[in-house]
Amino acid sequence: MTLATPLLSPVFQENNTVLHNICDFDLQQTLDCGQAFRWYEQPDGSFTGVAFKKVCHISHLDNNIILHGVNQADFEGIWRGYFDLDRDYSQIKQQFSVNPVLAKATAYAPGIRVLKQEPWEALCSFIISQNNNVKRIKGIVDRLCTTFGEPISGGFYAFPTPETLARCSPEDLAPIRAGFRARYLIDAAQRVASGEIDLEILHLLPLDEARATLMRITGVGIKVADCALLYGCGRIDCFPIDVWIRRAMDCLFPDGLPDCAADYAGIAQQYIFHYARTCPAFSKESNAKNRVSL
Repeated sequence: MTLATPLLSPVFQENNTVLHNICDFDLQQTLDCGQAFRWYEQPDGSFTGVAFKKVCHISHLDNNIILHGVNQADFEGIWRGYFDLDRDYSQIKQQFSVNPVLAKATAYAPGIRVLKQEPWEALCSFIISQNNNVKRIKGIVDRLCTTFGEPISGGFYAFPTPETLARCSPEDLAPIRAGFRARYLIDAAQRVASGEIDLEILHLLPLDEARATLMRITGVGIKVADCALLYGCGRIDCFPIDVWIRRAMDCLFPDGLPDCAADYAGIAQQYIFHYARTCPAFSKESNAKNRVSL
């Protein structure tokens, strides 16, 4: 269910878009929390990134978000949906607050929003994420784009198309240093480019069917499939489980995700993931529980 955000009031000034008095959107928490890998923080706290073959420079001043160089057409056609700006995160967090543990994880980074990325890029990004860390994922994705992507404005590159990668061999991908993941990327590209897998309909399929479709790709298991569906197809019914989430669930939610999060499992997952990965209080709590269990 998508909820209207009453505080969203875009103002278009020349080639910029300004969002006045926007709540529940922190740039650092959203763009550097492990869900997207083409955003880079600048010294002044702003971020520059690429999505859907467009470059965006975004900054936060007081209660305003400024999308520099973004006109009305691009805002409405790309960035409004990408940043999930038509969803009322205040109401979702209020719903989560029924559970005190989930409320604590949410309060740790209340400005997180779940991005809706281009499905093909999200799929490739999370294939690359396997047994990897964020810094290295960003490096591989950057090399993939600069080596095989189309040049766009400002010296940036678009994400390479499935058709481009489908023509590659693992040896061709050697410069991006993706290791064993190179053949997974090529298999994904070949299946998408041939039409065997249609990424654009995955948001319409029953979740089990959508997941099974992606798992036909070599190297794509349930975790990568769920990440691609959540971050690339807007499937907030997905709850990807990696080592951080498994550890968090064992420690914080041994009886499973609370009922108050059932409608927004994917959004709850992002709060929990970020909390487990970066909050010192969780590390102490988790380590204490592990000592007791020993």
